[in-house]
Amino acid sequence: MMKMIPLFKCRNLLQAVGFYTNVLDFKLKYPEATADDGVVDLVSEFGELQLTMFENDRLFGSVVNVWVDDVDSRFKYYVSRGLDVSGKENSPVHQGPTDQSWGTREFYITDTDGNTLRFCQPQR
Repeated sequence: MMKMIPLFKCRNLLQAVGFYTNVLDFKLKYPEATADDGVVDLVSEFGELQLTMFENDRLFGSVVNVWVDDVDSRFKYYVSRGLDVSGKENSPVHQGPTDQSWGTREFYITDTDGNTLRFCQPQR
């Protein structure tokens, strides 16, 4: 069995955990974990994600492709939970789902540490 668990490096783990749990519906894999641990494992319907403060400061900015059945409803859901798209006005894929020339419909969410979740589905 193969399993991928992306590792995102964070400057402020408490803020990152709040963003992923309060806005994007991730849950703590280990409920007793806290931001004071320096590493937090999260789970969602998409899989697992690990946040850490223990990595080199020069390595910020990871990307994960997340394949979903309906990017449009997923985007609307995250906006209803507080996703702020105002910081990326010049990036159409951060403003909402966009049909890409390579045959996918996508939107991106980039956290305050430069990590991006790229939500994708095949164009219909």
